[in-house]
Amino acid sequence: QMQLVESGGGLVQAGGSLRLSCSASGRTFNNYDRGWLRQAPVKGREFVATIRWSGSSTYYADSVKGRFTIPRDNAKNTLYLQMNSLKPEDTAVYYCAARLGIGRSSYPTSAADFGSWGQGTQVTVSS
Repeated sequence: QMQLVESGGGLVQAGGSLRLSCSASGRTFNNYDRGWLRQAPVKGREFVATIRWSGSSTYYADSVKGRFTIPRDNAKNTLYLQMNSLKPEDTAVYYCAARLGIGRSSYPTSAADFGSWGQGTQVTVSS
């Protein structure tokens, strides 16, 4: 399995920005659909964003569309989540996730679609 390590979380004021990083090891990221999930207390785990293994497509949850982007750097085997215009409701533990994508006709659009995920990084947005 792929091992994923998230970093970049922290405390930020509402309206601010954070850039999360996810480093993959064990195997290359190149053939994997990859994305981000988040989990807040009581709410459970929810889908945030995904990018097709080839980079040809991205998909965002309605709650973050227009505010978050999901860049990648294949050379560094790294996935990012650029979060802008943060809101208190964005407070959660954020997890990067991956699923072997090459050969599949679709990409992950829900938490249940992913097969691997990291340990998470806490993002707290204060009002």
